[in-house]
Amino acid sequence: MSSVQPTRSPLARDLVGFGAGLVGVVIFGGTLPMTRIAVGTFDPWFVAFGRAAIASVLAAALLAATRRRFPPRHAWGSLAIAAAGTVIGFPLFSAIAMVSVPASHGAVVLGLLPLATSIAAVVVNGERPSPAFWALGAVGAGLVLAFTLGTAEAGFGAGDLALLAATACAATGYAHFARIGPSVPGWEAISWALVISTPITVTTSLLWFEPAYLEASREATLSLLYVAVFSVFIGFFFWNAGLAIGGVARVGQVQLLQTFVTIGLAALINGEPLTTETVGFALAVVAVVLAARKQTVAKTNT
Repeated sequence: MSSVQPTRSPLARDLVGFGAGLVGVVIFGGTLPMTRIAVGTFDPWFVAFGRAAIASVLAAALLAATRRRFPPRHAWGSLAIAAAGTVIGFPLFSAIAMVSVPASHGAVVLGLLPLATSIAAVVVNGERPSPAFWALGAVGAGLVLAFTLGTAEAGFGAGDLALLAATACAATGYAHFARIGPSVPGWEAISWALVISTPITVTTSLLWFEPAYLEASREATLSLLYVAVFSVFIGFFFWNAGLAIGGVARVGQVQLLQTFVTIGLAALINGEPLTTETVGFALAVVAVVLAARKQTVAKTNT
């Protein structure tokens, strides 16, 4: 993925950013359903750090094959924060949540992610969404909160707290990936983030590894490989590029479409019931995102 092309028209740039972000969202949509399968066999800590350790091997090979130099000094801080949020924080908290929370429920709770990403865009990248954008974001967050608190079988529990922590980690990481996007392409940024996290991810994976994992079912193994290869690696090729091209706050709203992907896959893969309540809240939240998509997002110099 290349950095922003200065000759692109605003409309073309917007469409490219949204298109790349949408591909990333579709890939990310399988994360919670696959994680829920994986944690049925593997410890959540092993899933979280093991998937990053596996992906780091692919990342190191890609960087070596393309002979990429380490990012410039000005990008180091953001790269470290992005790695902490997306390579370690989000995988860990989402894996912990999937032990007790259905993937379809988690998909709607993570509907807070676009709003959180917009907030991170303001703090990190100096983006300035309009008042109408914030109002719509607040409505979307309110719908998500109402769904979470109104779930009959659980209410607000430890799994939801873990999902909120995962949301904060991801949003912060996305904003910092976008911050260095003009000088470090998306695929390269996630590759370096995985590589610099290797001492933590590999060590923790080995600590939580059990010999019985070598005899894990094919379903559990493939689920772990999916979140390693796609969720924490290839998906970011497209997602980081979309954020860098189209802006964090605006493209970040595309992630609410992930709710549909995850709910559909949870019904298909995990056998979770597709309730009218879940679909209704998902439709309402996505309607808010589509409205927010049309609002103004300015950018100040930082």
